[in-house]
Amino acid sequence: MKRRKFLKKTYLASASTFVVPTIIPSGLLTNTHANSKINIGQIGCGRIARFHDIPGVMKHDNARVVAVCDVDNKRLNDARLLVENFYNKKNETNNFLDIKTYDNYNELLENKDVDAVVISTPDHWHAQPAIEASLKGKDVYLQKPTSLTVSEGRILSDIIKKNSTILQVGTQQRSMPQFRIAAELVRNGRIGELHTVKIGLPGDPSGPVFSGMPVPKNLNYDMWLGQTPHMDYTEIAVHPMLDYSRPGWLRIEQFGSGMITGWGQHHYDSAAWGMNTELTGPKSVEAVAEFPKSGLWNVHGDFMSKAEYENGVTMFTSSGGYTNGIKYIGTEGWIFVSRGNYTASASDPVSAEKSSKALDASDKKILNPISNSDRIHLYKSDDHHGNWLDCIVNRKTPISTIEVGHRVCTVCLITHISMKLNRRLYWNPQKEQFINDDQANNMLSRSQRKPYGTNYVKHDLK
Repeated sequence: MKRRKFLKKTYLASASTFVVPTIIPSGLLTNTHANSKINIGQIGCGRIARFHDIPGVMKHDNARVVAVCDVDNKRLNDARLLVENFYNKKNETNNFLDIKTYDNYNELLENKDVDAVVISTPDHWHAQPAIEASLKGKDVYLQKPTSLTVSEGRILSDIIKKNSTILQVGTQQRSMPQFRIAAELVRNGRIGELHTVKIGLPGDPSGPVFSGMPVPKNLNYDMWLGQTPHMDYTEIAVHPMLDYSRPGWLRIEQFGSGMITGWGQHHYDSAAWGMNTELTGPKSVEAVAEFPKSGLWNVHGDFMSKAEYENGVTMFTSSGGYTNGIKYIGTEGWIFVSRGNYTASASDPVSAEKSSKALDASDKKILNPISNSDRIHLYKSDDHHGNWLDCIVNRKTPISTIEVGHRVCTVCLITHISMKLNRRLYWNPQKEQFINDDQANNMLSRSQRKPYGTNYVKHDLK
């Protein structure tokens, strides 16, 4: 019996009877068959994996991490020990699980015992392994941003849909109650007609002058570079060798677009929820930004952007100009929402904002709870990884779908293109192309260095 059919069958059985539990208690796991739990493979074992994704999965009794993969052997071994120690402590044993280790994710995907994967790699390594996991019949938890370019994001979304893969985008704000509550209040007209959204994002500093270094023996640097052009190795362009602090690749355009995708996908995702624009995009974007004139770190610094939507809403975004979070402004008041004191890791760039209010409004009455008589009730989740695991079992749609993720990431990416071109761009969200602008449309994709990249993945969409 195929894994998915087994999971669905056991889930339906548990819904009709309370005699036999679907999930075996974790203390008895060593005596059970692998099919009693969802077997998870972790791809990418850096900062966000170690402090967010791996713990986020391991705390759930309906899943177990059975394999880890990284191109850095030191991080790979650290992840193996992290997982083994967690399960050993939880089950009071010194020989709980034999965690499989891989330095190539393709070999992990060949493991038929692995049911689903969590992808916590750098941004330029998001779309390709997610596509290949789906083609291997595995469900996916994918860190944001969903793709490096708009074109590969469209391919990813189409393949996930065709293969009926349960893919959860790691926009965990969807599972934080204040963001859902804010979106529900806006959608139910608590602030009148919504006309403006203001989004505050953190910024990135410029970096030091580039200096080449020998590649560490523990790192497969060629594979780490992936589809991007070759560049000489230097530690501050990749990740720290001695700790898990914020990595340098986040600040290099070769590997991503900076904060506009790094945090932008989080806030644009939440904003789209309240704006009711999740499955479309703006009709125009306009942005200005400062870019470093020298140094290795070259992503945008301070910026301001404006996006106009067909429904009459205008969205402004700024790094430094607005408080980190989302402010919905309507004809009868405003609502502000942020993460409050939540951080995904100790090196989050806004960790100092622990005193920020998670939910605020121009009038406290606006925040009165949603009632049954309110017309719109949004998807509710209180645990992002848990929601994904539950959806794997019951084959239902997760709270952060790939199509919504792709659309939101697209807003980030076309805003970045506007930053680079320093002019207003007109966008067709149905065709996912700029209108009468060949220069801008050429920036919707990037060249890919063989053999890496989505262009070289065989799939039946071609």
